[in-house]
Amino acid sequence: MSTTATATTTNPTTVARTPVKLYDVTARVFNAMQTLDITSLASYPQSEIRPVLPSLVRMSLLSPLDNTTSSMESRKKILAVLIGIEVVNSIVSYLQVNYHELENELKKELQSRQKSAYFEGQQPSEYGLQSGIALGFERSDVARKVRVVLSEIFNLQQQVTEQKPPTHLEILDDGIYLEEVVDILCIALAELPSLLNILELTDALVHVPNGHRIICALVANFPDCYRDVVSHIIANCDEEGSDGKHRLTLLMALSEMNPSQALANRSMCVDMMKVPSFMLKLTLKHPEDLIAFLTGLLLGNDQNLRSWFAVYIRSSQKRKGDALNLVRVELLQKIIQITSKASELKDFNLQGAVLLRLYCALRGIGGLKFNDDEINALSQLVTSCPKPTPSGVRFVTLALCMLVACPSLVSTVPLENKAVEWLQWLIREDAFFCKRSGTSTSLGEMLLLLAIHFHSNQITAISEMVCSTLAMKIPIRPNSTNRIKQLFTQDLFTEQVVALHAVRVPVTPNLNGTIPGYLPVHCIHQLLKSRTFLKHKVPIKSWIFKQICSSVRPVHPVMPALVEVFVNTLIIPNPTGKVNIDHMHRPFTEIEILHVFRTSQLTFFAEDLPPMTESEELAQIEVSCPLTAQLLMIYYLMLYEDTRLMNLSALGGRKQKEYSNNFMGGLPLKYLLQKAHQYHNDYLSLFHPLLRLIISNYPHLSMVDDWLEEHYLVNGCGGPSSQLEMTNVDLKPEFLSRALDTVKTKPHLAIRVFKQLLQLPPEALAKYAQQLVQHLPLIFERSVPRYIKDLYNDLWLRLNSVLPTTLWIMSLRAITKTTDSISRRTFANESLLEPMEVLSCPTHVFCSPYLLMILLRILKGSLAASKTCLNVHMQNKACAGQDGLVQTDADREELKTTLIASQESAAVHILLEVLEYMSNAADDRVSQLEMREIQGIIGTYVHQAFISEPSLAKLVHFQTYPKSVIPMIVASVPSMHICIDFVHEFLNVTEMDKQIFTIELTSHLVLNYSIPKSLGVSKFCLNVIQTTLSLLTSSAKCKFLRNVLPAMVRFAETFPILADDCVNILMTTGRSLHSQSSLGVTTMQMPLTESAKLCSYRDAQLHIVMIEDAFKALVSAVMQKSELY
Repeated sequence: MSTTATATTTNPTTVARTPVKLYDVTARVFNAMQTLDITSLASYPQSEIRPVLPSLVRMSLLSPLDNTTSSMESRKKILAVLIGIEVVNSIVSYLQVNYHELENELKKELQSRQKSAYFEGQQPSEYGLQSGIALGFERSDVARKVRVVLSEIFNLQQQVTEQKPPTHLEILDDGIYLEEVVDILCIALAELPSLLNILELTDALVHVPNGHRIICALVANFPDCYRDVVSHIIANCDEEGSDGKHRLTLLMALSEMNPSQALANRSMCVDMMKVPSFMLKLTLKHPEDLIAFLTGLLLGNDQNLRSWFAVYIRSSQKRKGDALNLVRVELLQKIIQITSKASELKDFNLQGAVLLRLYCALRGIGGLKFNDDEINALSQLVTSCPKPTPSGVRFVTLALCMLVACPSLVSTVPLENKAVEWLQWLIREDAFFCKRSGTSTSLGEMLLLLAIHFHSNQITAISEMVCSTLAMKIPIRPNSTNRIKQLFTQDLFTEQVVALHAVRVPVTPNLNGTIPGYLPVHCIHQLLKSRTFLKHKVPIKSWIFKQICSSVRPVHPVMPALVEVFVNTLIIPNPTGKVNIDHMHRPFTEIEILHVFRTSQLTFFAEDLPPMTESEELAQIEVSCPLTAQLLMIYYLMLYEDTRLMNLSALGGRKQKEYSNNFMGGLPLKYLLQKAHQYHNDYLSLFHPLLRLIISNYPHLSMVDDWLEEHYLVNGCGGPSSQLEMTNVDLKPEFLSRALDTVKTKPHLAIRVFKQLLQLPPEALAKYAQQLVQHLPLIFERSVPRYIKDLYNDLWLRLNSVLPTTLWIMSLRAITKTTDSISRRTFANESLLEPMEVLSCPTHVFCSPYLLMILLRILKGSLAASKTCLNVHMQNKACAGQDGLVQTDADREELKTTLIASQESAAVHILLEVLEYMSNAADDRVSQLEMREIQGIIGTYVHQAFISEPSLAKLVHFQTYPKSVIPMIVASVPSMHICIDFVHEFLNVTEMDKQIFTIELTSHLVLNYSIPKSLGVSKFCLNVIQTTLSLLTSSAKCKFLRNVLPAMVRFAETFPILADDCVNILMTTGRSLHSQSSLGVTTMQMPLTESAKLCSYRDAQLHIVMIEDAFKALVSAVMQKSELY
């Protein structure tokens, strides 16, 4: 029997006491306390305002801070409310306790608790209570009651802190004392702020049975603490913990007490990612917001929030009575409601689409398993037949994806039959939908694409398509799609039906990258990739050609992939090897390609093409965007040739269509590539693969100089206003011819015409190319003003940016003044010259700096193209063995490398000989200035050649060149320093001329590059000189010495430390020559006759004088050098 019961039977004074109920705080009372609406409080029953009486009593008794009239009126209203309430007198008595003295006692108690590790709580006798806490509490005075309650609270807090299960607390657990306990705690919270905190009090009281009611009453008396208390409980709540249910109960009680803060409390749960059950229960209070809130959680941008809620769904869907089950019931009712009223609701498509995405997210992200009621309701919703509007297309698209993403919707035969009927209706109504909805995408394309992927068993592609349509990442497992796959592949779309239907689908007009959804091009791409058209002998070339002509910028990202797959099906055999070659797809013909380029002003062919006529069907095809269609067609041509060459062995001797080099060279490849670069964002998926193909197969169209001078294509020489003004000016050919013919007598006329031409875009300038190039030699004569030459050079460069190969041939014809040499060229590519024939020009061409620059530009392109053409020739003319397989011939590869090196070295040697010729012919001031300019042009070319191929430098110097060119080439070629690494190897050659050339070259190199490595090479050269002089005969010794003496002076001038070695060589050689001349003998011969002795003596004396002069030069260059002192 409890203590309270014993006290009731033994003491007659307690018999009359009846249990007191602690009333819950209502929402209107809490709202009135928040706003201090005393008028409203006065109108409420006494039992309803009972929990907030402590704060009202305290407000009425304490002296106010302000004595304004409004304050006094409010105080009177509070007193009017309190009059007549009997319990107010007991609350007043609690305010009369000496809390200062009580605070000191409680602090001592807390100190003793902290000191004693085994403190088990205050015993009743220590309170002065001999008959138990409950009975003593009833009989105690006011001060002792407050002490008892606070001590019990401290005891409870200690138990919670030590994580011990709370013991039975009579005054807190029994309902008859709750009102007094609440009154005491409310007063104590206000009077003892240093000892009591409402948050700590909340953590302790939540563990007692009536704790949530006590805490709500406390919060109602201190309404400003509401948000702090709620956020504290949410932050420290663990639904899986021991006190999780108590905290959830407390949160719901606080929310019902203040319903206006329900959404704010829910936001706190979301921000802290805590208490999802409470969050969902709050959402159910506002069911109109349920779908939007859940969609935001699962499909929002916060990945952490999505993962947290998904974990909750997985863990709580098996619990009965959980908030999630309540949410599922509410969602199910919404599905049933909108499905039953589908024909009446105006926004059925929108509501249905939102619900479909939400259930897909619950299934795919949250792992929710649908029950039977949900499956039947969702099946009814998915198989709805909406009206043909854009929103209806959206709804049906999402429903189709949900059938794939949620296999449980076709888990039974009735559900499967319903899905099949709906899909058949969708196929029948597809054209009606597309016609009436006004959308660019078609449901038919999506159905076809799904069927294609199912046929090829590409579940990953299906998953990507479904996820992108639903705008969420959900897992789709292969084994879960077996039933829906069977529906598509066997009941709805067989392979042959897919192929025949796809080729009849109209192309997308104005196809570009901004069109969303799944289009016919997706279906055709996938069918080509799986070779379905090839298998069922369905021609597809015409459809692809029409789609290329209907493409606009920005280019659709699937178009380059479509072209690539089309080329692969044209050339690469089917892996199964069962496809008949006669039924392979056909490549585009030259007529079809030229149809795309019919509006281009830049299509020039070096040789006339065979006569071609367009068919009526082809003539009716309009090109929507010429630039986009031409770029796609160029990409097709580049990829076709590259793939054909790479798969020659796989063709097995099968004849494959080849596009002639003349045809390829007449198309504006370079201009289109630069346009793609200019509009890089519009052709992002096309520019990079196109650039790779052109660099590998047509390197002469993508040289470094061209990219550096691309501004000639983009910007004219004039400003924007002048460019806009001159673009519309049509310059008559007669006027241009007159200006070119009178360039010497009337230069101002040519200057004006050239400036007008520079304002034109390159494509408009191209029609004047023939006239301009015919007068090329005349323009670059010495008597023509240099300003005109600069303007003409700019015009030539602009034409070179759009018509490179054609311009090169026209320029060479104009330079040579005859077509014989041009017609005798050997073509690796009909639009390119053989490199050595480029340099077979008259001498005056090399003497003009401008003509030389143009010639070297053509030479670079022909050398670059020659390398590629040799590779193509080796692949086309591959040697086949007896077994029919292509064999790799190392000798042919070596011959090709040798030929390329010979061409490059020959070009460098010719230019160096030109430099020698110019230096010998420069007899006046103008010629010397031209020679300096030509030296810089040739030096730049040689420098670039050495940098791109360092082995070329070694080859050129091993072959040697005129010694008079060495100073000029060392001064004008910055990359000559690489010769220091290998020049010592040439000294091992026994030929005297090569040794002399090497020593001369080394002396100039060390003079320009006085680095530590040069010192070692210089010492080696001096050692070679000394050794060679000791082995040669007198005549050979004199010849060798005559050539190396200037080099020795340069060695000593660069490195004075070598002066001693040079002097030693001179003295040793001088003594040897003097003694031999005195004796009249040589080191290798018998004594000479008298006349021979006299001749030998005379030659020796001359060489001795030469040695003495060299010694003087050493002294002046080294010993008298002021920098040394």
